[in-house]
Amino acid sequence: MVTRTLVVPAAELSERFSRSSGPGGQGVNTADSRVELSFDLASSPAVPEHLRARMLARLDNRLVDGVLTIAASEHRTQLKNRQAARERLVRLLRDAAAPPPPKRRPTKPTKGSQERRIAEKKRRAQTKQGRTGRWD
Repeated sequence: MVTRTLVVPAAELSERFSRSSGPGGQGVNTADSRVELSFDLASSPAVPEHLRARMLARLDNRLVDGVLTIAASEHRTQLKNRQAARERLVRLLRDAAAPPPPKRRPTKPTKGSQERRIAEKKRRAQTKQGRTGRWD
């Protein structure tokens, strides 16, 4: 479950396994512990239409033909890498589906802050003006 309105069924995920680099001892060259998790975001019936456009736009640089692929190889076991990839997928989809932040309401500086700024500028000008003295 990604959000209340978005649940990705396991049938829509495809996993590929390959050999991982890094630590692993004797089994590093034989165990396929690296996981590539793919999810077809563009044509998935699980994604509601009102979220699909927003998610496609936000994940545009991570998609290849509308498919989101996540690789996980940080753990030594395939099971942990599968869990890590699914957690990362959920986090990515949740962030992409989040509503945009509210627009900033432009505000003016307060009258008091404007007056303080001008007064400080005048004080600074007086200080600098006092430094310009003629030395005979």
